[in-house]
Amino acid sequence: MIGWLAIGAVALVAFALGAWLLREQRNLLTLLAAIIVFGLAGYAWQGAPSYPAAPATATSSSAANPGLIEARREFFDPANTASRFVVVADGFARNGDFERAAVILRGAVVENPNDGEAWLALGVALVEHAEGEVTPPALFAFQRARALLTGNPAPAFFLGVSELRAGRLIETRELWAQALEAAPEGAPGRTYLAERLAGLDALMAEIVARQTPQ
Repeated sequence: MIGWLAIGAVALVAFALGAWLLREQRNLLTLLAAIIVFGLAGYAWQGAPSYPAAPATATSSSAANPGLIEARREFFDPANTASRFVVVADGFARNGDFERAAVILRGAVVENPNDGEAWLALGVALVEHAEGEVTPPALFAFQRARALLTGNPAPAFFLGVSELRAGRLIETRELWAQALEAAPEGAPGRTYLAERLAGLDALMAEIVARQTPQ
């Protein structure tokens, strides 16, 4: 883990060219976001030679990312199930109906303003409904989740996912690294975040290596 963090720190110095390349390939960003976020971090470097073969079209909607809800649940104790509102909203989100999911989740936070996971799920649903944009309502939902979920890195993680999908890998890394440092040892999702950060560092190092003249 420390080794990957060191690689990432060095890579930031020479990363501008690689970041420009990624911004020019939105479809590739969506692919890489899925690779890093949804448990396929190893592919980020093992599959690097296939970058030019990325699909010609891609969607920013998480309807194509079935691990979105599972990723959120990584940050909570499995023994503590989500509220009934969140469970119902997740059903709509799995089918790509983020608008309806957001409506249900708004009802959830009205009924229980202290439900941190409902606020988090609302932020995610609003971002997905806006095709990846962190709108002011989404940002407010993430801020409420962060205030309620003390020490939980989930809000920063999902904000980082949005930055990643927009091509802002350095900003993603900053969010994730800060959240990891602030999360207590043994906190739900801390290991999950550490693994994604390691995958991101490896990806950034690979991009820098490919953009550096031999």
